[in-house]
Amino acid sequence: MIVLSVLLAVVVIAVLAVALILIQRKLTAISEGLATLASALEGVEAEHLRPLEGAVRAINAQFDIILGALPGIGRKAAIVAERRPR
Repeated sequence: MIVLSVLLAVVVIAVLAVALILIQRKLTAISEGLATLASALEGVEAEHLRPLEGAVRAINAQFDIILGALPGIGRKAAIVAERRPR
């Protein structure tokens, strides 16, 4: 009975070891794929996104101006709406 228990433990350890080796191989492949993706994304950023930075900042500045004006416009619209006959 003890021999069977030891044999079972050895088999379980061997199966777990094989499973861990397979998982390690798959994780290595995934890591390589992610490294390739990161490199490609860096290229896209350098070629396409960085040149747009100035335009994005200019557009955001215009949005800041517009958003700053909205409370005043809202107050004036409320005054007009109150004066409007129903």
